[in-house]
Formats: sequence, structure tokens, C-alpha cells
Amino acid sequence: MASDPLYINDRITIAGWELTEQFVLAGGPGGQNVNKVSTAVQLFFNLVGSPSLPERVKTNAVKLAGRRLSKEGVLLIEASRFRSQDRNREDARERLKELVLEAAKPPPPPRRKTKPTKGSIERRLKAKVGRGEIKKMREKPDQD
Repeated sequence: MASDPLYINDRITIAGWELTEQFVLAGGPGGQNVNKVSTAVQLFFNLVGSPSLPERVKTNAVKLAGRRLSKEGVLLIEASRFRSQDRNREDARERLKELVLEAAKPPPPPRRKTKPTKGSIERRLKAKVGRGEIKKMREKPDQD
């Protein structure tokens, strides 16, 4: 199933030859099945050298990958959530798809600087004067 292409969206499709799967023993519940069957999946994807991804998506995905990315630029996704090999394989491919979709999102619009309104400036100054008057009332009266 690793030879099947992974469809991300209309413009991005990862070819099957770019994905490499390795099955390893998984811990956790499952009885003796855990000790006998390699159900956990390690999905490898050369993120930096992939011809399927645009450069902007690659740079965003490298930031999102964090510690899952090796020095060579290979992304490792481990899936051992389920007891069956097929479900773990689908889980790993789905997590890779989510990461690439998050990296493919357009950048947020730039922040526009705004000024405080005239009313908010007046309210702030009025509140400051009020606090000052309260503090003035705490003083000792003048001895004339």
C-alpha cells in the first residue's frame, strides 16, 4: 500500500515511490499478539528532497515537523495506536497528510496597525484623573 500515491489536495499528490514503510514490534495492549506480529508502522518521507511539494510547503513542513525530521531531511512518522498493521498504516499516512495540509495553508494576512479611537482615549484619561482624585483623598488634611 506504500506504493499507492497519497492525495493531499487538488494540487499536491505524493507519489508512492517517495514513501517507505517499515513495520516494527509495538508495545501496549494486545496480549501475545504484540510479541509476535510487527503491527507498528514507521513511515519515512524525504521531505526536503521531494519533487511533489512546492518550496513554500517544504519550508513550512520542516518547521512543523520538529524532532520528527532527521538531519538529512527525512520525516519519520511512527504509528502504533491500533492493533492491526493496516489501521496503523492508514493512521501514519493520514498524519502525513495532515502535516502537509497544515504546511500548505496560506500565510495569515499582515497585521494592520490601528489607532485608539477618540472616545477610548478620553475614557482612559478620565479614568486616570478619577484614580488620581481617589489617591488625593487619602492624603492627610492640610494644617492651616
